[in-house]
Amino acid sequence: MRLIVTIFRGLRDVWRDARVRGLLVFVFSMIALATITFWLLEGWSLLDAAFFSVVTISTVGYGELVPQTVPGKLFAMFYILVGLGIFVAAASAVAEALLRRRDQDNDRNS
Repeated sequence: MRLIVTIFRGLRDVWRDARVRGLLVFVFSMIALATITFWLLEGWSLLDAAFFSVVTISTVGYGELVPQTVPGKLFAMFYILVGLGIFVAAASAVAEALLRRRDQDNDRNS
């Protein structure tokens, strides 16, 4: 139970940090932009386009969906190169904030 409380407090701290909040908003904006772009270029459903956008930016890459059009492939290459760095920066910032909160809670309980 203590772990869950620490995670929720850490997530609250994450949202209060303007830098982290900015990175998260940027990541979600990129995912939304990519979703709309793949929806328009590839003719996928919004769910499929969102799934592909999240799977691609997070580097999971299941391979179930692959852009078939030249514009879709070009956009995917751009999205991968730009999105990966932003995603990693946001994930690292969230992890750092959660670990900082855990250390603060451990110091108080010691």
